[in-house]
Amino acid sequence: MSELLKIFLKSMLVDNVILVQYLALCPFIGMTSDTGKATGMGIATTFVIILATAVTYPLYYCILVPLQLQFLQTLMFILVIAALVQLVEFYLKKSAPALYSAMGVYLALITTNCAVLAVTLNCISKNYNYVESLVYAFGSAGGFLLSMVIMSGVRERLEIAPIPAFLKGKPILFIAAGFLSLSFLGFSGLIK
Repeated sequence: MSELLKIFLKSMLVDNVILVQYLALCPFIGMTSDTGKATGMGIATTFVIILATAVTYPLYYCILVPLQLQFLQTLMFILVIAALVQLVEFYLKKSAPALYSAMGVYLALITTNCAVLAVTLNCISKNYNYVESLVYAFGSAGGFLLSMVIMSGVRERLEIAPIPAFLKGKPILFIAAGFLSLSFLGFSGLIK
């Protein structure tokens, strides 16, 4: 199997940012009540993850490392992510106003979405080159989108399921998320 395909599949399934690394749970719980909103949030976050990786990798290796300012990496990465989220927000406001209003506060929360920052930091810590970093980001973003869409489907099924009263709402939601997480942990032996 090609090395890039391994990186892609591992980042998407084996090291899924939501269901394995347990990051970005706020949008995972808040935006999956509807498949359309979950898909929109997943695509917006995908765009930010890929662009953030494309910008932060050269920023780190071309500016921070030569100037020996690696200690500023988290601060610089957060600033880049915040700027990219603003671009996505402006774009959605103009091109998809219904999705923009449906996402509400969760769109602005992409700035503080720990999954976006984690992907950019993981690319540095795993010593990936630029192409490998972009593949890792694309796979992680795909895993984020996949998790969001799967959970929205599960939540739609939960709406019509006969659930005992004491489990309705958040309890059954967290139980379902736990089972989804267990299913993704099954991929752990897939790629070494």
